[in-house]
Amino acid sequence: MMWRLIRSVLLLITGAIGGFAGAAALMRGAVSSQGDADSDELALVAIFNGIELASQSAAFRGGSVLAWFGGVSLDLREATLAPGAHIDVRAMFGGVAIRVPPTWRIEAHGTAVAGGWDASAAQPDDPEAPTLLVNVVAALGGASITN
Repeated sequence: MMWRLIRSVLLLITGAIGGFAGAAALMRGAVSSQGDADSDELALVAIFNGIELASQSAAFRGGSVLAWFGGVSLDLREATLAPGAHIDVRAMFGGVAIRVPPTWRIEAHGTAVAGGWDASAAQPDDPEAPTLLVNVVAALGGASITN
């Protein structure tokens, strides 16, 4: 009887792990990252993996970042911000770290469910500073915007 219980638990765990791995493989095949260091718009997707990108865009307009059981490090300190730029960040069981130059103004809004987000980037005194709008949703994950 004890052996049946152990076998049932092992099969349940193996099925759950296989299900997560299968879902991750399916999502990675269906949704891929777009953009590189010179791209003005990005769509970064980290599913069970990690992405590090240092942008050197001449007119960065923004895009989206998704971390699902993964992580994204996006360095925008060498990019030039275009007017109206915005980034949508989704961190689900993962994390996103965005670094911006101290000359940019950051307007961040978000929601966290059993996770968190922080926009502690220094704000310039210049009212004409370029502004990046960041929308964050963190569910059992986190996001940070710093200098």
